[in-house]
Amino acid sequence: MSEWLPTILATVAGILSTASFVPQVLKAWRERDTAAISKRMYMVTVTAFVLWSTYGFLIGAMPLIIFNLLSLALSGTILFLKVRNDRQEAHAAKEASVIRREPGIAQSG
Repeated sequence: MSEWLPTILATVAGILSTASFVPQVLKAWRERDTAAISKRMYMVTVTAFVLWSTYGFLIGAMPLIIFNLLSLALSGTILFLKVRNDRQEAHAAKEASVIRREPGIAQSG
């Protein structure tokens, strides 16, 4: 087998895999809507990209290193946006519940 073929295959696979995260990042960034995104799934995905990147460094495979680091950055961005939006929504809900309370009535909890 030619020496360049595995590198070409890894590069094409890396481009496609990494590019698959771009639409989700753009949508989450622009719309600030991450309600349908699974936080657990992206926690696992980010962890996997850390492990794949480490493996790439250990064996010296540049396509593996480059594309997993890029995918890590993109999936990490999605996870960051998800956590930030969840916190903002929780804070807004808490503020709304405080505003709805009637003055002079004791509330528990």
